[in-house]
Amino acid sequence: MNKEHVKATYKSNDTEEWLDRVWTRPIGYRWALLFERLNVHPNVVTVLSMLIGAGSAFFFAHGSYRYEGMSGLWWNIGAILLLAWANFYDSADGQLARMTGKKTRLGRILDGAASEVWFIPIYIALVYRFYMYHGVEFEWLGIADTPQNVAIATGILFVLVCYSGFGCHSRQCGLADYYRQIHLFFLKGEAGSELDNSTQQQKLYDETPWKGNFLWKAFLKTYVNYTRGQEKQTPAFQRLMKRLREKYGTTEQIPQTFRDAFRAQSLPLMKYTNILTFNTRAIVLYVTCLADVPWLYFFFEIVIMTALCQYMRHRHEQFCQKLYNQL
Repeated sequence: MNKEHVKATYKSNDTEEWLDRVWTRPIGYRWALLFERLNVHPNVVTVLSMLIGAGSAFFFAHGSYRYEGMSGLWWNIGAILLLAWANFYDSADGQLARMTGKKTRLGRILDGAASEVWFIPIYIALVYRFYMYHGVEFEWLGIADTPQNVAIATGILFVLVCYSGFGCHSRQCGLADYYRQIHLFFLKGEAGSELDNSTQQQKLYDETPWKGNFLWKAFLKTYVNYTRGQEKQTPAFQRLMKRLREKYGTTEQIPQTFRDAFRAQSLPLMKYTNILTFNTRAIVLYVTCLADVPWLYFFFEIVIMTALCQYMRHRHEQFCQKLYNQL
């Protein structure tokens, strides 16, 4: 396999994580070659990744080897393999799109939704796993292992999981993806990025008739909310972009010197965007599930990942404000 061919399917060297370069991208590239020969559309690959990733939830739900013995361990391993497989397909769909030029707005929306489709059922599965197997673990806190207490503890965990998934995971991944697209925009221009804004997406949504487009309208509405959420978290960057449009007319006229200055400030933050997306999150999920303490994963997501996300956001907003003041 030619390494240069694999590199040609990267979004950019700046935004690639080490583990993706040595593991995910090479394997994803092989899948992309197969799908290209079979004339499979990248969007179909994305849907397959969603189905496989969501399917891992069933295996995670039964992976408590301390209570189910070796069969539980094998359920865990099966879950990990399925989620890793889904991630290879998630890599392959983008690589295939760049190889074949089959890039679509639907593909962009589906790709952004893929991790949500994986993790929502996985999180529900871990709540089920706690209810079935882990209620007894809180006896050291003086909580008796009674059906009522286990149900109460499971209810508390469910609330925690909802906050972890929708209040932390979704926001963290959405912001990390946004910062990547911003970086690609200043590195490669509009053609090399997928930096969308909610105003454009709202206009597209409004202009699309409901008749014959129900599912597409639903996707668009979701994407409008997704982009709007990204913009609300980045006020300094939004002011900077507004000033650039006012000064240069169009974003295509932004001088290369400014693009280089932005890239120099943005590049150190790309490592945080990578941590906040899949690989680190998945490794911690694998470790906590294999250690049979899956509920610890949610504390990691709420405490550690939130702190890292806030730090990344602070750094990004800070340098955007600085560049704004220099214009």
